[in-house]
Amino acid sequence: MANPIWIMTSAFDQLNLEQTISKANEIGVQGLDLCVFRRDGTRDDFVATHLDYESFGPEDAHRIIEQFNQASLRLSIGAFENLIGGDPIQRVKNQNHLLRLIRMAHLLGGDENDVKVGTFVGYNHELGNQEGGFEKNLLEYQKIFSPIIQYAADLGVSILYENCPMEGWRSSGQFSTYNNLPGVLAARKLMYELIPAKNHGEIYDPSHDIWQHTDPVEVIKNTDLSRLKRIHVKSTRNNPDPFWGNMYPMHQIPEDWAKKAGIPSSTNPWDRHHYEATLPGFGLGDHLDWRAFVNVLKEKGFSGPFEIENEAVLSKQTGKMGAIVQGCKAAVQNLAPLLYELTNEGWVYPQAEYQALKDVNRKDIPLVTMEDLQA
Repeated sequence: MANPIWIMTSAFDQLNLEQTISKANEIGVQGLDLCVFRRDGTRDDFVATHLDYESFGPEDAHRIIEQFNQASLRLSIGAFENLIGGDPIQRVKNQNHLLRLIRMAHLLGGDENDVKVGTFVGYNHELGNQEGGFEKNLLEYQKIFSPIIQYAADLGVSILYENCPMEGWRSSGQFSTYNNLPGVLAARKLMYELIPAKNHGEIYDPSHDIWQHTDPVEVIKNTDLSRLKRIHVKSTRNNPDPFWGNMYPMHQIPEDWAKKAGIPSSTNPWDRHHYEATLPGFGLGDHLDWRAFVNVLKEKGFSGPFEIENEAVLSKQTGKMGAIVQGCKAAVQNLAPLLYELTNEGWVYPQAEYQALKDVNRKDIPLVTMEDLQA
């Protein structure tokens, strides 16, 4: 089966769902990974809320399935926050929001329709600053996520973790930029040992390993493919830095110090590791061998979708809709010869392989909270 290409809807945070579906058809993708962030959340970067999670019910699920089938699109949903650390009040709100998304995915068909729920885990730095802090974060993950994953399993839903370390999630005055537990493969493998359930896995984004000077091809070689459900189409162009090096993050220092010494310093928590976000085939180039990367995925039998996560400097970060769409189209065309068979129309997704979403007509179920699950 040819791998379809989807779009993560954070690229279209200023558009409503209908407008986003129209853009997906214009770009020529086969699905949308719908961002459904809390409207009262704390993130202020690439977030979007494309479904009304507060009142979502069976009728809404039926309407969404019908709407996506009419557009010949498939879908997943997700929100990416800190669920084991940070402000305790926000932490619980994030956990309860994830439970909302699991219920929504169930009503949309869950694993039966390949509707997964994407999430971060986050990191607890109060524990992390202690000796054995990494181990303590893994145990905190086990405590928080065990009932969540069981709840999802009971509803026929799978949870997927993205491997972004969220390097800009704290101020440039903090030394560590490791703010999301699944940011390295070792952590993900330990997470599956701590919670062996089959209904959780990962969305792998090669760009996050590129700036960590880690080869995504080697990561995939050592990944359990039963856990790998999505691939993010996003990459990175690394920029050498003679002042701070390319191992540790650049830090915030007094402006007059930096000026007198003639060195750069961090004025933006996201600008610490000397890289530029890119899309394959669009402008800047990147430091990933996409042919080798796709080939190793094929060799290992990966059959899930590739998802364009557009955060590119020349595309999403311009704020111009024309450049956003152009970047997505370029990514589709760049990957097409690697994913699809050659036809008279060129390298194109075989529409005959598209499978419509099943209208599962699930009965309503009540909302649950972490307090309910831990009772």
